[in-house]
Amino acid sequence: MNMRSMRSMFIYLLIAVGVMAIFLTVFKEPFGESSEIPISRVISLASENKLESIEISGDSLTAVGSDGSQYTSRKESGSSIVEQLEVAGVSSGAGGVDVSVRGTGGIGSFFGILLNFLPIIFFGAVLLFMMKQAQGSTSQTFNFGKSKAKVFDKDNPTVSFSDVAGVDEAKEELQEVVEFLKSPERFLALGARIPRGVLLMGPPGVGKTLLARAVAGEAEVPFFSISGSEFVEMFVGVGASRVRDLFDQAKKHAPCIVFVDEIDAVGRHRGAGLGGGHDEREQTLNQILVEMDGFNSGTNVIVLASTNRPDILDPALLRPGRFDRRVTLDSPDVKGREEILNVHSKGKPISEDTDMESIAKQTAGFSGADLMNLLNESAILAARRDKKTITYDEMAESIDRVIAGPERKNKVVSDREKKMVAHHEAGHALVAHLLPHADPPYKVTIVPRGQTGGHTRFMPEEETQLVTQNQLEARLASALGGRVAEELVFFEVTTGAGDDLEQATNIARAMITRLGMSKKLGPRTFGKREELVFLGREISEQRDYSDTVAQTIDEEVHGLIQHAYEIAKNLIDTNMGKLTALASHLIEHETIEGKELKELLDNASAVASN
Repeated sequence: MNMRSMRSMFIYLLIAVGVMAIFLTVFKEPFGESSEIPISRVISLASENKLESIEISGDSLTAVGSDGSQYTSRKESGSSIVEQLEVAGVSSGAGGVDVSVRGTGGIGSFFGILLNFLPIIFFGAVLLFMMKQAQGSTSQTFNFGKSKAKVFDKDNPTVSFSDVAGVDEAKEELQEVVEFLKSPERFLALGARIPRGVLLMGPPGVGKTLLARAVAGEAEVPFFSISGSEFVEMFVGVGASRVRDLFDQAKKHAPCIVFVDEIDAVGRHRGAGLGGGHDEREQTLNQILVEMDGFNSGTNVIVLASTNRPDILDPALLRPGRFDRRVTLDSPDVKGREEILNVHSKGKPISEDTDMESIAKQTAGFSGADLMNLLNESAILAARRDKKTITYDEMAESIDRVIAGPERKNKVVSDREKKMVAHHEAGHALVAHLLPHADPPYKVTIVPRGQTGGHTRFMPEEETQLVTQNQLEARLASALGGRVAEELVFFEVTTGAGDDLEQATNIARAMITRLGMSKKLGPRTFGKREELVFLGREISEQRDYSDTVAQTIDEEVHGLIQHAYEIAKNLIDTNMGKLTALASHLIEHETIEGKELKELLDNASAVASN
C-alpha cells in the first residue's frame, strides 16, 4: 500500500472518529437514567443501616448494600456526601458507612479534555484536508507544461542491434550515432560533427521505433521517448512548454537520445492549419526548431524521430542543422525477411524440417511487423492443435491468415458455387503458368477467407525493383484469367471478378498515365498527383491535359485490357484440359501448392477429355 492510500485512509478514519466524538458530546447524558436512584434514597438507606460503603467518583456515587446489592446515584456538583450523611445522623468511617473517594487518572483527564476538544480538531482536520486538495490541484496546474517523456534506464537495455534484422543499411547509418555517443572525441579530433537529428522514414511496421530503441540499447545512454501527439494540448503554449522541459531534461542527462515517435503529428508544414501562425501545433513546432538549432557542439544530445509522412513535414525541420540525416526503411527483401524470421523465431520450438528460406520467398511485401505476427499466429495454431513444435503447416496457414484472414469453416458453399470458384482460381493459375513473363503460381485454394471465396498466390522467381512492360501485360492477362474461365466454362460471368477487374484497370491506367507505355501518346505522364508516400494512397489528381487526350487515354487503357483479355482467352481455350484437371483437383482437395501444382499443370493434357 503506498503512502497516498495510507494518508487517505487516515483522513477518513479521523473523520469517522470526529463524527463519533460529536455524537457522544451531544448525547453525553446516559440513556439509562431510570436505573439510578435519587440521592435522597441513598441517604435514607444509609440511615436505615442498609449500606456498607459508598464510593465517590466525581459526581457519581456507587453504593453497596448490606445484602450485596449495588446502587448508583449522582450528587450535586460541589456538594459533600459526608456532610449530607452527618446532617441525616449517619456516621461515616468505623461503625458507620464507609465512604471512599476514587480519584481521576491523568490519562482519563487527558481523554476527557480531548473529547471536549475533538469537534474543534475534527473541523480543523477537514479544513486542512481541503487546503491540501487545493494545493494539489494548483501543483497539477503548474505541472501541466512538464514533459511527459518516458525515460528508459541505460543500465538495463532491452533491445540491441542483434534484435533488428532486414535493415542492414539503416543499422550502419545509426552505428555512427552509437559510436559518437560512446567516444565523441574520435569524431571531434577530426573536426567532424555528428548529425544533431536523424529522421527515420518508412511505411508502417518496418521497425522504425524498434531501431531507435536498439540505438539506445547499444549506446547505453538515457533514452527519452515521447509521441508527437503528446506535445499538442487544448491550451495554447502547453506544447511549447513541454518541448522546453524535454530538452532541459535531455541536456541535464547528456549524453542521451531524445526519440519523438510520429513527429508528423506536430511537425506538419506550417500555414496549413486553420489557426495560421497562432495555432498551438505551430507554436510547438517553432519551439522544436529553436531547441534543435540551439544545441552547441559540446552537447551530446541526439534527436531521433520517426514518421511515415515525410512529405508533409515542414522544410525548416528537415534542413541541415536540425535533421541532418534521413534514413529510409523499406519492406525487407527475401534475405532480410529470412533474417527477421530467424530473429523472431528465437525461443519458439520450430521443427527442423521447416525451411525459413521458403517461407521468406512466399512472403514478398511483408513488413517486419507482419513477419512477427506470422510467427505468433503459427505458435497459436500449434498450441490449438496440441503440438509441441511449430511445423511448416502452421507457418503456411499463418501466411494465408495474414494475407486474407482466418478460414471461414462455417460458411455454406453450394456445389455449383464451389465449382465456379475452382474454375475461376484455376484460370488465374493457368494463365500465369503459361505466360513466360508472369510470376509463376505457388498456391491455389478455394477455402473461403475474409471477403474472398478463394485465392491464388504467386511467387516470383526473383525479386526486382524494376518491372518490365511484358511483366505488366502478363499480370493483366493473369488477373483476367478468372473471368475468362467463367465465360468459357459456364457461359456467364459472376461478381467474383470484381477485384480482378479493378486491379487490371489500375495497372493499365498506370501504364498509360504514369509509366509512358503508350506508343500513341508517347513517353510522358498525365496529371499531377498528391500521394501519401509510404501509405500508397492517392489524395487527388490535377488534370494537365485536354479532353481529347483524356479520350485517348481511355482508349489506350481499354486497348491494353482488351488485348490481355484476348491473350487469356486464347490460352485457356487451347488448354481447357489443364484447366479442368486443376479445377477438379481443387474441388476434391480444396488446396494445391508448390511442386504438386507445377507438376499438375505440366503433365495434364491440354485437350479436355469428353
